[in-house]
Amino acid sequence: MKKFFALAMALAMTASLAACGSSGSSASSGSSASSGSSASSSAQTVPTGVEDGVLTVAMECAYAPYNWSQPDDSNGAVPIKDSNEYANGYDVMMAQKLCQANGWQLEVVRLEWDSLIPAVQSGTVDAVIAGQSMTAERAEQVDFAGPYLYASIICLTKGDSAFADAKGLSDLAGGTCTSQLGTIWYDTCLPQVQGAQIQTAAESAPAMLMALETGSVDFVCTDMPTAQGALVAYPDFKLLDFSGSGDDFQVSNEDVNIGISVMKGNTALKDALNSVLSTMTADDFNALMKQAVAVQPIGG
Repeated sequence: MKKFFALAMALAMTASLAACGSSGSSASSGSSASSGSSASSSAQTVPTGVEDGVLTVAMECAYAPYNWSQPDDSNGAVPIKDSNEYANGYDVMMAQKLCQANGWQLEVVRLEWDSLIPAVQSGTVDAVIAGQSMTAERAEQVDFAGPYLYASIICLTKGDSAFADAKGLSDLAGGTCTSQLGTIWYDTCLPQVQGAQIQTAAESAPAMLMALETGSVDFVCTDMPTAQGALVAYPDFKLLDFSGSGDDFQVSNEDVNIGISVMKGNTALKDALNSVLSTMTADDFNALMKQAVAVQPIGG
């Protein structure tokens, strides 16, 4: 695994040289057994993971317009490691900006959604840039840089559906629905629809959209960027945005703030990413997402 053994050795060295300290911080001032200055100088920091000049980023490569796979390098796509395909989308475009600003090369690894956080935790990859909400539950497992996007929650239905004229959540009562497995859309939002017949969660965003296209469900819950991309691939879909209606999903900032996950304690990498993201505005994010939607392959 990339840099895993180097990371383990560095952490082991930290433990032996500064038993009273913690990785990424100075030794505890409460230790009186040794000189404070000596303990402080012994403290080590968690390696960034990009000491080799390569930022290894994981994503699904199947979650347009955040990320997708394609057969060539058109529109600035980058190779997917250990494959003959290329990755593109908002996440790739953002990763390229972050790498350019920090003088890194970009390496993209394709992983299933449920494998993303474990890959960061193990050191297999340096970061996940994959449309992840910055939830408190995830923040217990990883550290987050960002946000790098703000994504409001909406629904999609078919244009000829009985729910096509819905003006609020109450108008969706009794409908069959689903969303992607392991998302706040499925776990937090759909249960807010009174009387909703929530079906089994879809394994991926494309599977979720196919459930709607084939009529398996009446509507799906997702975020605005995913919906915008879906409308390109499925022009028979209709977007239901209940914001400002007073009858909308109740979500917190952690649900709609989209962040970049890094290993716990990897403050140096998080700060390097934030040094770039902090110079960007919501308008900058939306403009980049518009570019991604414009080059998204049909059905991508």
